[in-house]
Amino acid sequence: FLLVATAYETLKDEETRKDYDYMLDHPEEYYSHYYHYYSRRLAPKVDVRVVILVSVCAISVFQFFSWWNSYNKAISYLATVPKYRIQATEIAKQQGLLKKAKEKGKNKKSKEEIRDEEENIIKNIIKSKIDIKGGYQKPQICDLLLFQIILAPFHLCSYIVWYCRWIYNFNIKGKEYGEEERLYIIRKSMKMSKSQFDSLEDHQKETFLKRELWIKENYEVYKQEQEEELKKKLANDPRWKRYRRWMKNEGPGRLTFVDD
Repeated sequence: FLLVATAYETLKDEETRKDYDYMLDHPEEYYSHYYHYYSRRLAPKVDVRVVILVSVCAISVFQFFSWWNSYNKAISYLATVPKYRIQATEIAKQQGLLKKAKEKGKNKKSKEEIRDEEENIIKNIIKSKIDIKGGYQKPQICDLLLFQIILAPFHLCSYIVWYCRWIYNFNIKGKEYGEEERLYIIRKSMKMSKSQFDSLEDHQKETFLKRELWIKENYEVYKQEQEEELKKKLANDPRWKRYRRWMKNEGPGRLTFVDD
């Protein structure tokens, strides 16, 4: 029975049958045949597509929890900033939320529990009133890797349509840039991602527009001014002065090879 089963397993698969025929023609390559046979038998029969799907899902889950953790850290930090904490506390008092928390837990909860509940109320108000942008913004499902892959064809088509409109409106018809287009050109000149640019204050963007930084010559002047300003700040920075003094006197460590 074992011989019949082995023969069946060998002959039912085309690749195995080819290896068997090759072994009959080249019996001297015994060890090579032995290796190929067991490597095929012991190889895991897993669909590559399943592995890729599971990997993408795992990365997406990690992304979501990582981003949510960063968002909660940002909210916790803002709750310690006096400017936002005072505003949130005033709103909570106006809505009677803090009073309700104290009355609700007057006889049942400890002072520490009441304080934690008040802290959560303040954080929830900050969440509802402040729109955090950039790397610490509230996680969006559509930003996860899994959904980015699913939506990739849609994003590609949208980009092609947007690019064709840009070429037609501004390169061919010579229309004047709107505010959105001007900010886009400025962002590209600054080599900033959308999330980085969105995290800038509104008054900074207004300054960019007033100085007409979408025009290349104006941006070059602005860039030069920023570089000069940075040099002045570094020149007056005590730590930078110490570093330059150390580089002048000591310099970085060096390895030398001296012949005996």
